[in-house]
Amino acid sequence: MRKIVFVTGNNGKFSEARSILAAKNIELIQNSDGYPELQEDELEPIASFGAKWAAEKLQIPVMVDDSGLFINALNGFPGPYSAFVESKIGNKRVLKLMEDEDDRKSVFKSVIGYCEPGKEAVVFTGTVEGHISFEERGTGGFGYDPIFEYHGRTFAEMTDEEKNKLSHRRRALDKFFEWLPK
Repeated sequence: MRKIVFVTGNNGKFSEARSILAAKNIELIQNSDGYPELQEDELEPIASFGAKWAAEKLQIPVMVDDSGLFINALNGFPGPYSAFVESKIGNKRVLKLMEDEDDRKSVFKSVIGYCEPGKEAVVFTGTVEGHISFEERGTGGFGYDPIFEYHGRTFAEMTDEEKNKLSHRRRALDKFFEWLPK
């Protein structure tokens, strides 16, 4: 079984990615030391920088994940600041921001960055288009899952298995796995 170090302090991301990649005979090992995050409007440069920085610091091949929720009516906010916004104001206040909005379209985006020491990072992007619900629904998942609706159900209303078949992270990890040298 191939082993890859996943640098993340987010246990939800780690659990999700570990489950998805285990089916592909890859064992993820969590390193929660973190990495400095660039302040950018897009996730790709953040994941690329984080993977390169962590690979050089740890001197091993690493994977990182930078994800965000991009809401149309809020001009893409919270986007790359999703973790910060979720920790500071939470889902209820995001819903409050959306109270008078008719356009509830949103995109969940995950960017996997992978890097080996001495090489350049590569990134793989996965997206899922959905809507912001009118209230929190469901008890599963983490982060924005209770307010991100996909085909009538929030991610938090799905089982882990259902979500892991179609999530933004799954789509990015599938691209990463296709690229990964055998």
